[in-house]
Amino acid sequence: MSEPVVTPLNAAEIQKMLDASPFNLFLGLTVVTADPVKQEITMRSPMRPEFERRPGSKQWHGGVIASVIDTVGDFAVGMMVGRGLPTVNFRVDYLRPAVDTALVAVSRVRRAGKSVGVADVDVFDEKGALLAIGRGTYSTLDTK
Repeated sequence: MSEPVVTPLNAAEIQKMLDASPFNLFLGLTVVTADPVKQEITMRSPMRPEFERRPGSKQWHGGVIASVIDTVGDFAVGMMVGRGLPTVNFRVDYLRPAVDTALVAVSRVRRAGKSVGVADVDVFDEKGALLAIGRGTYSTLDTK
């Protein structure tokens, strides 16, 4: 029995899935690029006061950055398997504070296997400085 052919999701389909989630809407995530050939996706999240570490600081709270990493990694693997996926695990290394900037997250799929997918995520400020790196693992099992 052959495996079903999966058509990767395009940027509009990914954005529609993002917009269906109240949490992702709150993060303000927008798809900048989605390239299934490179297995890479880029998203942007604007700063808002609710994301501040301290009121008035304009510094991103690390938990929000972690949420962006998890979500962008998930959708990178999901782009390749054609659907949203549950997170198995993820990690974050914070390299420098994100202050008074939108976040630009670039995720590259490392594996989109039958049971597990892995994606690396680099988070930049709007000037291109690397702020954080992360890796997510996602279940690709089809539970239909």
